[in-house]
Amino acid sequence: MQRRRFLEKTGTLAGLATLAAPALAQTAPSVKWRMSTSWPKSLDTMYGSADHLCKRVAELTDGKFEIRPFAGGEIVPPAQNMDAVSNGTIECSHVLASAFIGKDPALAFDAGLAFGLNARQHNAWVHAGGGMPLLRALYKKHGIVNFVCGNVGVQMGGFFRKEIKSVADLQGLKMRIGGIGGMVLAKMGAVPQQIPASDIYSALEKGTIDAAEWIGPYDDEKLGLHRVAQHYYTPGWWEGSASITAMVNEKAWAALPPTYKAAFDCAASEQTMRMLAEYDARNPDALKRLIGQGAKLAYFPRDLMTAAYNASNEVYEELSARNADFKAIYPKWNEFRQSEASWFRVAESALDNFTFAAVTKNKT
Repeated sequence: MQRRRFLEKTGTLAGLATLAAPALAQTAPSVKWRMSTSWPKSLDTMYGSADHLCKRVAELTDGKFEIRPFAGGEIVPPAQNMDAVSNGTIECSHVLASAFIGKDPALAFDAGLAFGLNARQHNAWVHAGGGMPLLRALYKKHGIVNFVCGNVGVQMGGFFRKEIKSVADLQGLKMRIGGIGGMVLAKMGAVPQQIPASDIYSALEKGTIDAAEWIGPYDDEKLGLHRVAQHYYTPGWWEGSASITAMVNEKAWAALPPTYKAAFDCAASEQTMRMLAEYDARNPDALKRLIGQGAKLAYFPRDLMTAAYNASNEVYEELSARNADFKAIYPKWNEFRQSEASWFRVAESALDNFTFAAVTKNKT
């Protein structure tokens, strides 16, 4: 009798548990967000990464948490993305933070600085070197929570309508470039211009600007910049790491269930790896195609690189003197940069330099 009562009781509990699972799933709220980006849809790696992030969030939440991505300008102009997230017009955006240094130059630490950290080093600083708490405190002032959601790696130096043989050739040169790199070039005599991706080609073609940098071979080819400017320079010393940020409205974030927060965080982390992998895989062939179509690849002159490095350090000191946020982050970031440079010279650089030279020399 006791055994039968026990089986009846446990059977009832098992049935209740079976019924409870879908019931609990049904109680998960449906959340719909909009994500504004800074990219045209033609840039399938950059905009595609935002699209993949949104789809992944939906997958991880059984379609309950939907985020719809929009190309640059479809909801708000790219230059207004940060304001739109801050004031709650949209819930989140997919951007390069250095585009908004007019609000606070310290935002550049979230993306990458001239002669700064490479992609691996940047992720190390953010996730294991104390960077994230500093960045979160900075964004909190704007009502935003930030997430790393991609990285394009070191950029190219851009397309120029004329050769750059020395620092003197930068005098009066009008170049499409933003962020800290624009400040450094201005100190060296150039005239930086802020132009969205969709307008770069026409500005270069009309001669409104003399040069333009964007990302790297794969995306540069899509913009067609090689058709209006032949000289393709490397490296993009102003961004050794161009880390992409998902800016999220603080109130919208706070209202999410914990599982939805985990899904968003996970999807952003996945895109950090995926974006860099896709650019690393696609850039080599794109560079070959660009050269085949007439692009003249060249390195910036050594004296220009030295002058740019010195000018960059001057800019950092000047920004530290007039901006409290920059001053609070720069010493810690710089200490990490010095430590990483010392370590990478020991193993990474030594092996890479030998291997790259050996592999390309023996290429058949």
